[in-house]
Amino acid sequence: MTISTTTGHNAPSSGQSNQLRAGALGTGTIVFLVTSAAAPMAAIAGSGSLAILLGNGAGVPGAYLIACVILLLFSVGYTAMAQHVRKAGGFYAFTERGLGRTAGGASAFVALFGYNAMLMGIYGLFGAAADLLFNGAFGIVLPWWVYSGLAWVLVAWLGYRQIDLSAKVLTVLVLLEYAIVLILDFAIGSAGGPEGGLTLAPFAPANVFGGSIIIALLFVFGAFVGFEATTIYSEEARDPGRTIPRATYISVILIGLFYALTSYGMVIGGGPTKVVDAVGGLQDPTSFLFVLGETYLGTGFTLLMRVLFVTSVFASLVAFHNSAARYFFVLGRDGLLPASLGTAHEAHGSPHVGSVTQTIATAIVVVAFALAGQDPILALFSWLTGVGTLAIIGVMAAASFAVLVFFQSEKPAGASTLSLTLAPIAAGIILTILFVFTVLRFDVLTGPLNIMTIILPLLIPVFALAGAVMGRQSR
Repeated sequence: MTISTTTGHNAPSSGQSNQLRAGALGTGTIVFLVTSAAAPMAAIAGSGSLAILLGNGAGVPGAYLIACVILLLFSVGYTAMAQHVRKAGGFYAFTERGLGRTAGGASAFVALFGYNAMLMGIYGLFGAAADLLFNGAFGIVLPWWVYSGLAWVLVAWLGYRQIDLSAKVLTVLVLLEYAIVLILDFAIGSAGGPEGGLTLAPFAPANVFGGSIIIALLFVFGAFVGFEATTIYSEEARDPGRTIPRATYISVILIGLFYALTSYGMVIGGGPTKVVDAVGGLQDPTSFLFVLGETYLGTGFTLLMRVLFVTSVFASLVAFHNSAARYFFVLGRDGLLPASLGTAHEAHGSPHVGSVTQTIATAIVVVAFALAGQDPILALFSWLTGVGTLAIIGVMAAASFAVLVFFQSEKPAGASTLSLTLAPIAAGIILTILFVFTVLRFDVLTGPLNIMTIILPLLIPVFALAGAVMGRQSR
């Protein structure tokens, strides 16, 4: 078996390391890093409610299962190729190995742009969520960007240090998130909702494929962004040949089933025939989960949910920061960006230069939005997470076709036609269709048509072109 662990073209100077801290992460830890990026409570409160309102209504639980199946299909070829390519570049490393340096460079820059856009946008959500919590519960009135700034400092500190410190913080936060939402799910299930008990209506084909299933998929698919982290951390994993496939499948199934179950609880809690009107009647549709908490568990529980909503968004910030920092690291190590980015901290084994670079870039963008007086949710969060999701979908499609091409020359013994050919083709086609549709309906993610609705998607081919040029030059 051929394993790619190349350190790139621009090696760091003597005394510096270009290897991350090996053996730091086990299967469970990587699973928590991935599910943290998914931000369980933040995603279900935000994209879940919007998927109900703008997508297929009561059929949203089925949309989550469809997204889960698509990613499991993608994972078949993805984990097979992970046995041959182990470095922190994730999708970029796969695309480079399968389609060459030029395509790999394009993929790398688009992924770097996507993760940074997601991270910067989530700072807006954090600021707004923290403001809502402290203003509503304690009467503290501060600009949203103050809270974003405090989170920025703590995320920067965690990102600079060794990865298992971040993982320990995320583990606690994610376990609390899952626990609190599952308690609400159980309460709704026990009460039966306003329409008289549990029903399989949310999974009926007429509901799942009614309304706008594609728009629903656009929202629910965003809940899985960060899934790449299973291979981004491959250099830091213990026994990556077993850890990465396990973490990949566990993460996808855990995220998919959790969201399907919780969205089912939301539909039952609001009533299958009434839930769209219930969400649409709120001034802020993303508050629907907290309305259900108030209804089924009381005010004190809702306050706890709001606290954990803030910690959920913070956990997502830490996870996306770590992913973006590792992209800076591997691109510096591989010669697509300055070599200094490809150095690891001598004590922590972290991509500290990439982490600092990412921290500075985030500050510039968030400050610019704050000075411009832009809304943290409707502008910073909606615009940037929308284009970030679009970028990652495109990179995943490229990675699927890279897996297909790679296995035309590398045919490992015992591998099935499903993992080598059929699954990558199917996943690549489905993801490409989703990418194209997202481009055509980008205003669904960003709000009413405006200049940013046009400019932001155009940044993807700009970054792809720049990455292709750097990939070609770094041969």
